[in-house]
Amino acid sequence: MNSKKFITCIFLKNGKAVRDFKDRKLFADGDAVRLAQTYEQNGADALLIFDLSKKDEAHELNLKRIREISRSVHIPIAGGGHIDRGEDVKKLFYAGCSVVFLNMSKESNIVLLGEVSKRFGKEKLAVCINEFMNISENETYLRENASFAILFGDSRHVYEAVSRISLRAVPFFSESDQERLQALLNHKNVMGVSGPAISDLTTDISALRRAMKARGINVNSFEAAFAWQDFKLDSNGLLPVVVQDFDNHQVLMMAYMNQEAYEQTLLTGKMTYYSRSRKTLWQKGETSGHYQFLRHLCVDCDNDTLLARVVQVGAACHTGNRSCFYRDVAGIQAQQRNRASVFEDVMKVILDRKQNPKEGSYTTYLFERGIDKILKKLGEEATEIVIAAKNPEPEELKYEIGDFLYHMMVLMVQKGVSWDDITDELAKR
Repeated sequence: MNSKKFITCIFLKNGKAVRDFKDRKLFADGDAVRLAQTYEQNGADALLIFDLSKKDEAHELNLKRIREISRSVHIPIAGGGHIDRGEDVKKLFYAGCSVVFLNMSKESNIVLLGEVSKRFGKEKLAVCINEFMNISENETYLRENASFAILFGDSRHVYEAVSRISLRAVPFFSESDQERLQALLNHKNVMGVSGPAISDLTTDISALRRAMKARGINVNSFEAAFAWQDFKLDSNGLLPVVVQDFDNHQVLMMAYMNQEAYEQTLLTGKMTYYSRSRKTLWQKGETSGHYQFLRHLCVDCDNDTLLARVVQVGAACHTGNRSCFYRDVAGIQAQQRNRASVFEDVMKVILDRKQNPKEGSYTTYLFERGIDKILKKLGEEATEIVIAAKNPEPEELKYEIGDFLYHMMVLMVQKGVSWDDITDELAKR
């Protein structure tokens, strides 16, 4: 059985976050990025973003805001609105959406759905439905071209629609009653819930997740291969946890867990520890805002130490340093070659040549000649790769690929594209 998700929503108008379709009351003075971060910190599993723009200028501003949101949170984003053609769908993917939804009340979108499904794949597309009477006549078509449906309406009509549709569904409703919420989440077709009640800033989604789990709902959380009883604890009944940055593998800190901290971490996805000095649980970031979002948890060969790989918001150390391990004790001076960082290291040198031109530097020469020269060299190096690939020995090919990657990085710096941008894009595919 698929785990159920709690999905928050943001309505964008002229780049600002508004409360709903009727443009009432701004959230956080309209700061959509901060609102998205707040939702993530509050335990949201995903985010729906509705583009309410009617003019192209406002649409471009909203796309920019979606791009900023996608770079500031780690939960998946589904976006929609202002869609008239396939290129509009592509722009939402470019902005960082993992799924794009089309409004089925707009007749042209029904035809467009089939076109973009063939182009991008049904798993990347969803539909919005609020005219439930038409579900049955289009259901086969929707199921073949979309991965799920967002259902709008009051709780009674939404529940009826969920019972009638075979497509996976996300009911979008305003009810906050836990009995009604439980009834919806219990339905086999419901993959998650969204709406004003879930998105209200006073709603503690982590607490709601715990409440639904207590009611027997299979809510979205980390599934552990080890029970607490499988671990070897220290004399105080605690388990040490080494915390590592998920992206660059930097060791950030070390802390301890008891059973409750372990279970809360798995349930909420936010790192929770046990303080030996205060003798109480503490969630990393609950006072500082420097949360740690769990991405992977493993145990050592003796079952007595955990390694947590996390997305760290801000600094892990109370001193303000990114890592608690920022002071050298001993070491040897030796040239190191860190394969994990070589692209970033080369990029830094290229960026420095652009910002601080150096006489006699080939990189500086390329920047001075401009984009056309850079593109010409990149094309030449691509051709060299093709020629080298025809030779039986790979050594020349390695050399030409190195040349191509260097010129590609010059182009990236010229156009303001980082390796983070590229890896984020690849990770979404």
